Amino acid sequence: MFFTYLRRELAGRRRQTAIVAVGMALAIALVMIVNAVSAGVRDAQAAVLESVYGVGTDLTVSQAAGPPEQGEGGGPGVRFEFGSDDGETTDDGTAFSNSRLITERGAATFDASTLDTVEGVDGVAAASATLSLTNVTFDGELPERPSGDQATGDQSAGADAAMPAPGEGGAGGFGGGAFDVTSVTVTGVDPGATALGPLSAVELADGRGLESGDAGEDVAVLDAEYATTEGLAVGDTIELGGAEFEVVGTVASTSADAATASNAYIPLDVAQALSGADGQVSDISVQAASAADIPAVKAALEEALPDQAVNTQEDLAASVSGSLGSASSLISSLGLWLSIAVLAAAFLIAILFTIQGVTRRTREFGTLKAIGWSNRRIVGQVAGESLVQGLIGGAAGLALGFVGIGIVNAVSPNLATTSAPQAAGPGAEGGGFGGGGPFAAQQATDVVLNAPVTVSVVALAVGLALLGGLLAGAIGGWRASRLRPAEALRSNA
Repeated sequence: MFFTYLRRELAGRRRQTAIVAVGMALAIALVMIVNAVSAGVRDAQAAVLESVYGVGTDLTVSQAAGPPEQGEGGGPGVRFEFGSDDGETTDDGTAFSNSRLITERGAATFDASTLDTVEGVDGVAAASATLSLTNVTFDGELPERPSGDQATGDQSAGADAAMPAPGEGGAGGFGGGAFDVTSVTVTGVDPGATALGPLSAVELADGRGLESGDAGEDVAVLDAEYATTEGLAVGDTIELGGAEFEVVGTVASTSADAATASNAYIPLDVAQALSGADGQVSDISVQAASAADIPAVKAALEEALPDQAVNTQEDLAASVSGSLGSASSLISSLGLWLSIAVLAAAFLIAILFTIQGVTRRTREFGTLKAIGWSNRRIVGQVAGESLVQGLIGGAAGLALGFVGIGIVNAVSPNLATTSAPQAAGPGAEGGGFGGGGPFAAQQATDVVLNAPVTVSVVALAVGLALLGGLLAGAIGGWRASRLRPAEALRSNA
């Protein structure tokens, strides 16, 4: 009886059913798309941060930003010095080449003994220190000076060259010569603790990774894309900081949408020695014993290390800028409120049409009550009709939502990102070689946005359809239950 009456009533009010279902479908489809895109943005942020800090990194410790010390700040840039016997002299002049492994001027490093303090904090399962560096290579050629220039000094007596500060260009003349300056990002890592930190977010492409026995050795693991660009392979050598490093392996990011954190990885102790940063590190990656311990571990680390900045993955996600950050901001604000507004409108339409339908059926419901239908049965009948309308709208909304998500994935928009997760040191905003800033810690990459279809998204759509139908049915049923049989008698008179 219930289903027969239900089918008859819905068939007799097709227009109302169609309007309610369409409104519900559009709202549900929009909510599905917004939630799927939001999940895609979160995945993209996770991929960017994972490529920098590695899988399993829950917190990072870095030097807190502060005012520059006396004498810090600007300056001519990185200085290269050439002795009288340096360079290779030909008939055309003397060619010079030199490379230096440096920490960024103004970027903050701190004492490596901080790692011991971190490992001693309750709730810390593992910790690993790294040193972010830049290898700057200076190549230039001084032409042979005419004999009349000897009064100004002999070029073989030695020469100094300073790399230009930002805004002065990357190459310039020196007595008519031409000079090139190139840079490579280098990360010093503990070869015995590669399971945490940047190397934990890569996969081996060729050769081998860094091992415990590599401490103190001039060996390097290169990013696979960088190695291909430079024509380097396992077994070749690369000059870093004036030393020849054997390439023992190449690695690629485990995420197809993000690059690795650095062009080259070398043992931490070697990086410290060549860069002159003995006993210094730039950040420490920390893994908590459990996810529930992260807030307590952060608080304990901040208490134990008042001069350092402690960040969680949530803190780091906020530092991802570029169009990825814009998309995240748009979804979290406009997308959320738009979904709420459209959903509220759809629910309101369903409620109003249900109440309107009940009002038009005054004679019907009054007669049913007169022949013995209880209020509970009438409420159940109206709620059942509204629930079916909501489910029809939910099914249509699922279809529209899948189509919308498919379009987003087919377009696969690229989102430019710049991640600077660690706390910037003095002058960080200036960037460049001369002005300071965590150049090696910043990473620009393009991430392809994919909107995943998850069980939670589908469950949300079905839940909203049921909620809308039940809400409209409950209000409409309550209105119907308030009708009196006498109203039907007066209507028939």
